[in-house]
Amino acid sequence: MKKALGAAGLTPRHAMTLMHLEDGPISQRALAERLEVDPSVLVGILNDLEGDGLAERRRDPADRRRHNVAITAEGEAALGKTNAALDEVEGGMFAGLSDRERDLLRSLLDRVNTSAEDFSCDE
Repeated sequence: MKKALGAAGLTPRHAMTLMHLEDGPISQRALAERLEVDPSVLVGILNDLEGDGLAERRRDPADRRRHNVAITAEGEAALGKTNAALDEVEGGMFAGLSDRERDLLRSLLDRVNTSAEDFSCDE
């Protein structure tokens, strides 16, 4: 999987960030919440992506204190390469399943609770 992400030179964090930007600009705060990372961590990720020309931050015209983040054309191209590589990996992983079985598996996995706040490690 990591090799597939590397097809476009992206780390997993960079790829996930770009995936969240695919639907259009989003505030930096909302992006940090979606990625479930501390805002200071997001700043580092965005610095990397901006440095590579894959994303850009702009001041929100409605509130100059807020930054909106958007994917660039270069970011879309890198994400396209990454998605193609991930599709290839997925095709190999699930080659033994029919289309119907793949759909069923995706449906079941969508129902799995992955919310971190629902779990605790008290040991």
